[in-house]
Amino acid sequence: MTTSALPALPSAEGAEIVIPAPGEGPGNWAGAASAVLVDGVFWLTWRNRRPLAEGRGVTVDVARSTDGVNFETVAEVSRDRFHCESLERPVLVPLPADQGGGWRLYLSCATWGSKHWWVDSLTAATPEELPHGDRQVVLPGDDELAVKDPVITVSPERGWEMWLCCHPLTDPGHEDRMTTRYLTSADGLAWIDGGEVLAGRPGEWDERGARVTTVLSHEPLTVLYDGRADAASNWYETTGLATWDGTRLAPDAGVPPIASPVSDGAFRYASAVPLPDGRIRFYVEAAREDGAHDLVTVVR
Repeated sequence: MTTSALPALPSAEGAEIVIPAPGEGPGNWAGAASAVLVDGVFWLTWRNRRPLAEGRGVTVDVARSTDGVNFETVAEVSRDRFHCESLERPVLVPLPADQGGGWRLYLSCATWGSKHWWVDSLTAATPEELPHGDRQVVLPGDDELAVKDPVITVSPERGWEMWLCCHPLTDPGHEDRMTTRYLTSADGLAWIDGGEVLAGRPGEWDERGARVTTVLSHEPLTVLYDGRADAASNWYETTGLATWDGTRLAPDAGVPPIASPVSDGAFRYASAVPLPDGRIRFYVEAAREDGAHDLVTVVR
């Protein structure tokens, strides 16, 4: 991809805080968000995380807004519903009318006392009813692989698609490594694994892992992804750009990683919402000076 053909990209410059961190200092993070625009209403979901000693990812919230900046929370889901140790990135999907309509919330859940993660779901008629919605495990993972942080799109032309973050569990002490796999589905519940499509590059800023976070375009497939160079940078990922090269997603070497200018530099879990005027509203988890992470938004 040439520089002149680059899509709109997020940055910390001009970003507004949408959801502040739940506390001060490292480990207090609001973010790992996803968002959609439906009939003029922005719907946003994110996880609230405390430091390890205070419980990690304790809740996921769902909120609505008419301007994309000021949100009203309509539902909150606790990790207790899933009997898990922590919650990470959620995904909120309006269900197609030919599948009965309604809403589905996908949750990334950590198994107690392990490095294992699985993807669960709640389905309900309205976002407000999701905390008490029908629950179904979507992707259980296994003893060798932890699965989390799905990115999901659904359209009449392409059906259900998922880009899934995967962590190998076979090498103790190195479970933080991550790659992205591509899956398809007929209903958003039973998925077919199409194989790995993105991984870190030796000697590069994303060597330790690469996680797709949002789809910018399908023609050609262009995504933003999280990456980091080493295990010490876990939780402090920055954002890169990758495009389909015919066989897999290829990171754009001409786009340096996008980072917060302060603290640990984290600028991760970008979610892109196309606007009617052709611009994109991004939601990103970004580090602030005290080490906490706020959920911010910027239009490009």
